[in-house]
Order: sequence, then structure tokens, then C-alpha cells
Amino acid sequence: MSNKFRTPLKNVRGLGAAKIGTEHFVHQRLTATALVLLATWFLIFVLGLVGSDHATAVEAVSRPWNAILLVGFLVAMFWHAQIGLQVILEDYIHNSLLALALQVTVKFVAVLGAIVSIFAVARIALGA
Repeated sequence: MSNKFRTPLKNVRGLGAAKIGTEHFVHQRLTATALVLLATWFLIFVLGLVGSDHATAVEAVSRPWNAILLVGFLVAMFWHAQIGLQVILEDYIHNSLLALALQVTVKFVAVLGAIVSIFAVARIALGA
């Protein structure tokens, strides 16, 4: 990109594009694509368990491919949600301190949710 669109003050301060917008865009689209596929599988999986007892559901989650796909679904879901909320906060929260606090909270909740969910699936899959 040429500097003809940057003001002299921006050149001095080094301001301009942070170069992470494209990365967020790509990650958002990749996780969305993964979620379309994994959510379709998850819906079929859950509908197949309707009317089943607890032992049948545990046995179904314990199957390796189901456990792997479920973990993939959880990771994609929490990652996609975190990126989406980050973009919303960046667009609409203009107080720097509040924006930082909310960004940290969103990331913390997303990571914690993913860890707890994956732990639950692993515990079921490994028979603990």
C-alpha cells in the first residue's frame, strides 16, 4: 500500500491499518464453514439420541469418531463466538478501558468454556 493515503501525522506516528482485519475475516469464515459441517453432524447425532437413556448417550459419545467430532464442534463454536464478539466490541465500545476489560472477559469465558466442554467429552470418552 502506498503512503499517498496516509497523512503526514499518521506517517510520523506510524498509525494505519493494524493488518489483523484480514486474519479475523479468514478465521471467522473458516470457523463458520467448519460449524456448518459440524453442526449438521451434531444435529443428526443428537436427533439420533432422542428417546435414548443415559447409558446409550454415554456410549454414543464414547465412540472415538463421535468424541473427536464433538470436540471439533466445541472448539470451532467457542473460537467463532470469541472472534464474533471481539469484532462487535471493537466496533461498538469506544472506551479503551471498558473495551479491554470486555475483550479479556470474552476471551477468558471462551477459553474456559472450551476447556470445560472438552474436559467433559474427554471424561465421557475415556470412561471416567
